[in-house]
Amino acid sequence: MGAVHVTKDNYMKEVLQAEEPVLLDFWASWCGPCKMLMPIIEELADSQTNVKICKVNVDEEGELAMQFGVKSIPTLVLMRQGERADTMIGLHSKAEILEMLSK
Repeated sequence: MGAVHVTKDNYMKEVLQAEEPVLLDFWASWCGPCKMLMPIIEELADSQTNVKICKVNVDEEGELAMQFGVKSIPTLVLMRQGERADTMIGLHSKAEILEMLSK
């Protein structure tokens, strides 16, 4: 399926109105750890059928980053039924991310 690019324009539809849990990846093109995390996020986007994987570019979507209180990247936010369920900051392994998704 691939990761969904989230903007302020599609945030309501893609995140708040999503039936399934949503993992938001706050990232930037200049961020080294974000680049290291990117293949893991893409792999999860292709393999996870019960979680929607979304990417938020903090340089393009500063309002969304501020709304979530993102102070460092990468930041992963798990949303369930429009509410924040969990947050991970920094580079994490696929296993750690899968553990967060399974909670």
